[in-house]
Amino acid sequence: MGRRRSHAPRPAAAAASIAGIGDPPVGRPRSLPKSPTPAGKRSTSTSTSKKRRRKRASPPAGSIAGIAPNLGNYGVILVLFETPSGFAIFCMNEYCLNQPDALENIWAIFGEDFRAREIVWLKEFQTFKDKSSAINHGTGVNRELPEMIMRCHRPCQKLAVGKPEYKRIIETSLGVPCLFDETVMEVMWGLKNLMHSLVPQEELKLTKEDRLPMSQGLKMFLDRYGFDVKPEMVNEDIVVTACVLLDSEYNEKKNSTPLRRAGDHLKDVSGINSEGWDLMKLATALKIICYPVETTIADKEMFTGDELLTLEMDAHKYEDKIVKGICLNVYKEIVQMREVRTVAQKILGSLVKEAKEACKAEQSV
Repeated sequence: MGRRRSHAPRPAAAAASIAGIGDPPVGRPRSLPKSPTPAGKRSTSTSTSKKRRRKRASPPAGSIAGIAPNLGNYGVILVLFETPSGFAIFCMNEYCLNQPDALENIWAIFGEDFRAREIVWLKEFQTFKDKSSAINHGTGVNRELPEMIMRCHRPCQKLAVGKPEYKRIIETSLGVPCLFDETVMEVMWGLKNLMHSLVPQEELKLTKEDRLPMSQGLKMFLDRYGFDVKPEMVNEDIVVTACVLLDSEYNEKKNSTPLRRAGDHLKDVSGINSEGWDLMKLATALKIICYPVETTIADKEMFTGDELLTLEMDAHKYEDKIVKGICLNVYKEIVQMREVRTVAQKILGSLVKEAKEACKAEQSV
């Protein structure tokens, strides 16, 4: 892939909460816990005691901790991943596959290995002298692959596979429920992208044909920013920079709900309707209220004269409604995310241009 380039600055993951206007903003869902571990032996004493076992609070509805037990096997599925020399079996948190935006965003989980290791981990890897005989239309599965699968498989646990024929053969031969769809294919693309780090035992490299097709989610993301990237143009630098760009979006969006609630205060207290404002303008209004001495000319230009005067005159009315320090932090974070996005887009544009030129040069040889 060549010399590693410097990338756009990685956005900070600071979470801000504005007291009095709602819950803390929520970023991307975190990974599920792995299979539970034994909690130790329980006491067998039958004597009465004043000590009472504390009742564990139920996890919030819709939270990962609340959903996981209902998914079976604590939300952990297996993934059968085909490598150049054999097969690998991973454990993976199924929660990520069930999100409404899974098809669009799974690629980013596999953009860098530290991201992927939060939701997927290697269970077993095995090379096969004749990989074509391990599983095929005519003979089904040989002895080695089923043994490998069943060593890792738990009752009723799902197995994600990369080909529709694998799903049919394994379900028929082993009775193991399999998953195969567009979202699963995004996972397979991701595993290929990080094969060198997630399956370090694999000594062979993927061919260009093995890396196809391109991630649908990555293509949709790049298209949204106006980058026309063909599958053969995708490289590590483009993927990593796209991840930074996506992170900047998430870090800004996580402040959307509390800021919109702050906008309700602007209307109730000062009669200012902020419904059509973007987050930057809303955060700037809060900064003007909390720290008027730090107002810049650029800040003032966002508002009409009447709006600016009202924000300054009514500042004292917000003393018990918002936390000044956090409002300033949210403002600074949004400014930072806008800067990161600008830099990432510029770098990504250069990388795409270079990749396109490299592909043309290669085709002309």
